[in-house]
Amino acid sequence: MAADSRSLDELFAHDAFIARHIGIDATARHQMLETLGADTMADLLAHAIPQDIRMEGELNLAEPVSELEALTRLRRVMGTNRVMKNHIGAGYYGTIMPAVIARNVLENPGWYTAYTPYQPEIAQGRLEGLLNFQQMVMDMTGMALANASLLDEATAAAEAMALCKRSNRKNKSSAFFVADHVFPQTLDVVRTRARWLGLEVIVDRADALDQYDVFGALLQYPAEDGSVTDLGALIERAHERHTMVAVATDLLALALLKPPGEMGADIALGSAQRFGVPMGFGGPHAAFFAVNDDLKRSMPGRVIGVSRDRHGKPALRMAMQTREQHIRREKATSNICTAQALLANIAGFYAVYHGPDGIRTIAARVHRLTCILAKGLADSAASVDNEGFFDTLTLRVDDVAGLQQRAEKAGHNLRYRDDGRISISLDETTTPEDIDALFAILLGDRHGQDVAAIDATLQNTGARLPAPCQRQSDFLTHPTFSRYHSETEMLRYLKRLENRDLSLTHAMIPLGSCTMKLNATTEMVPLSWTECADIHPFAPESQVSGYMTMIGELGNYLIEVTGYDAISMQPNSGAQGEYAGLLAIRRYQQSIDQGHRHICLIPSSAHGTNPASAAMTSMKVVVVECDANGNIDLEDLQAKAEKHSDELSAIMLTYPSTHGVFEEGVRKACEIVHQHGGQVYIDGANMNAQVGLCRPGDYGGDVSHLNLHKTFCIPHGGGGPGMGPIGVKAHLADYLPGHVHRTDHTSLEPGTAVSSAAFGSALILPISWAYIVMMGARGLREASEAAILNANYMAHRLSEHYSVLYRGQKGHVAHECIIDIRPLKAASGIDEEDIAKRLMDYGFHAPTMSFPVAGTLMIEPTESESRQELDRFCEAMIAIREEIRAVEQGNVARDNNVLVNAPHTQRDLYQENWPFPYSREQAAFPTPATKAAKFWPSVNRVDNVYGDRNLICSCPSIDDYRD
Repeated sequence: MAADSRSLDELFAHDAFIARHIGIDATARHQMLETLGADTMADLLAHAIPQDIRMEGELNLAEPVSELEALTRLRRVMGTNRVMKNHIGAGYYGTIMPAVIARNVLENPGWYTAYTPYQPEIAQGRLEGLLNFQQMVMDMTGMALANASLLDEATAAAEAMALCKRSNRKNKSSAFFVADHVFPQTLDVVRTRARWLGLEVIVDRADALDQYDVFGALLQYPAEDGSVTDLGALIERAHERHTMVAVATDLLALALLKPPGEMGADIALGSAQRFGVPMGFGGPHAAFFAVNDDLKRSMPGRVIGVSRDRHGKPALRMAMQTREQHIRREKATSNICTAQALLANIAGFYAVYHGPDGIRTIAARVHRLTCILAKGLADSAASVDNEGFFDTLTLRVDDVAGLQQRAEKAGHNLRYRDDGRISISLDETTTPEDIDALFAILLGDRHGQDVAAIDATLQNTGARLPAPCQRQSDFLTHPTFSRYHSETEMLRYLKRLENRDLSLTHAMIPLGSCTMKLNATTEMVPLSWTECADIHPFAPESQVSGYMTMIGELGNYLIEVTGYDAISMQPNSGAQGEYAGLLAIRRYQQSIDQGHRHICLIPSSAHGTNPASAAMTSMKVVVVECDANGNIDLEDLQAKAEKHSDELSAIMLTYPSTHGVFEEGVRKACEIVHQHGGQVYIDGANMNAQVGLCRPGDYGGDVSHLNLHKTFCIPHGGGGPGMGPIGVKAHLADYLPGHVHRTDHTSLEPGTAVSSAAFGSALILPISWAYIVMMGARGLREASEAAILNANYMAHRLSEHYSVLYRGQKGHVAHECIIDIRPLKAASGIDEEDIAKRLMDYGFHAPTMSFPVAGTLMIEPTESESRQELDRFCEAMIAIREEIRAVEQGNVARDNNVLVNAPHTQRDLYQENWPFPYSREQAAFPTPATKAAKFWPSVNRVDNVYGDRNLICSCPSIDDYRD
């Protein structure tokens, strides 16, 4: 073997990850450029991206590091976090994720790389998991209907307030009551939402609710200090005054406590975190939200419903509420987009694995330990304030500073309250040894308590739950919650559901505007580290130096990538980032006596959450038209900016445009708005086409959110988690979201938070940190280049068969392209939905349907796919075009062909009498690839209309699944 001529530096070059992340190699890149008539990548980019926005040189980032080096460095950083026994509580608790769920769901790309289940025929597995979650929430809360999760408890409370306001027809008050026993972070977010909806928030003792004329009220059960009191009479009196009542509650406590629904609550909400999801310094966690029967069609967020397929068999789908923000736009009641599907599935599986007896046992164990602690303290003359409790005790101590020093030295965190008292919360991870340690911390020299002896005295005295609050009703009675308690059965159940879902483990997911790219395994590894997962979001700063270092470094990377001056990690979805960015603009304008500015200009092509977010900040939306080429009509923008000059607050742009084009006039559009005193919000949904090539902070943006779950590789999780941090220019930096528990790092102004935790879903931030560190400046730029090349290559290949709706001035698209199906529908009757369903037979998820233009498909290949996979998808689309042509030419019937009957299932194939005018092979095995590796849709085409008319959102009987 000849000697290797490479230098030692070359042999140690740390750019292997770049080649693994980017799917096309040098040979494919050259051939694809040649196909497009471009000599080099620079030549292609010069035609695709306006020269006046291109950045010069590379990003100022360190050289890329290897995967091993990235993990080693991150472990060293995160290892400086101190993992303590946390008794802080306040909505976050230690829990144990069953290993069978950790390995087969959280750490399984079959679950975490799937897309939101908008195509239900290839998403029945995670839809069933989410239906389990809904059933679990309905059972535990005693409510009629639950949704499939919201972002966190505090934003769920804000949604509850908004729901009460729009649904309460009998009380026209503009005031909302929040009991002073609600978690402080929840009150903080409610105040933020209320301020910009023009609502007054009244905070007082719960029993003072009768004194106020309010449209709605928020109560906490158990209260934030741990107290448990019967709310039934209070809720009844509120209803007599036409006040709707939302109750924030705790799922584990409800195993022992009377559920809010049985007390008459209109809404129940909270966090499902303690059902097996780690604290993770604040998230991601699935919030739950449940309502009584009267409110079921006003429910915010995604709701999984039971419909039927074309054979009448049960089939699950997302019900009609799901995308109302896209349909209603500025009239939307919420801007919710991302849920927490992966975390909701984990919480639901936790309930399936443990079942009702297991959940009841865990709750009883937690409560028994709390009773032991309370009895031992009382016997030692340390009085506990709350007489009734589930898992949290509050008491006054003489020397708080000395107590904190003893506790932290012993490895325990307590909650040190503003009123001089302390609170202690116990959880699933608490042991008798922990109780003994707490006695030593709390009692010092007086400690002489014996845990076992106290327990013996309690076994005959019962629980410390008020009699009216003790649960009498059953829960988790559906057979699903009793069938899978052995690990073998649970493993097979999880695998069976996974097999019903198409994910990136099967094929590319070519959804435009959604960027379903590689979530590298190395990036995902830290999620399971205890120094990342087991940190309480309100732990003292001295214990979280690793998180603060990592978050600070990631923030600096994102500032460099975007050209902004400051960043907030708090928003935990893209839609929430939009909201936080607009709030920063509005608060800044108020500070300079321009609070009267309230007009928000939004192009007609915008994502539906843009106008919905603007409406949530009390802005009036004025639509800016687009020209025939899909670009913002600069003349119309100029005219509307001039017309509303005195009141112009902002414009919301998406760049590259939602039409998939680098518009030539973006810098001019920004200048027009600035000339008329407005601010420029640039939606970061399409930032993955810009990284390393241009920066929104350079060409006119004042604020942008970044979808870390897209551009920066956080996985989609079947519909969440997401992260939407916002970057801002210096003049907006003081108006980033604050937080009641992290005033050292955020604004001191109350009522500015948008999330429960100061840094949003911090547990998933190491994913983006690792991606940037392993890619470096060159890798990030090459990723953007590859995304643009792949999109133009696919547009070129498909343009001979489909009309590409929009192109840039020089004939190129950006990172995605839109193909127009409307002419085909006119000629054949085949529409975009038929094509979407037929693609399932070819083993693919559909592109984005009818957005941003009805009757179209928007295709985004991302940078992670190989040329072979790009070609496989193009060949499927070309083959489908020929199938459409057969309908156009009259060779097959319009109402009975391979497209309108798609997708085809295994059930179809084993029918003895094949009912279709085409072969079984054409139906199910249209290509060699499908013969080599077939992904089967698990149901036939789902009847959407039936599901909306018959809104059933609980687990069907097992018999319903039998043939």
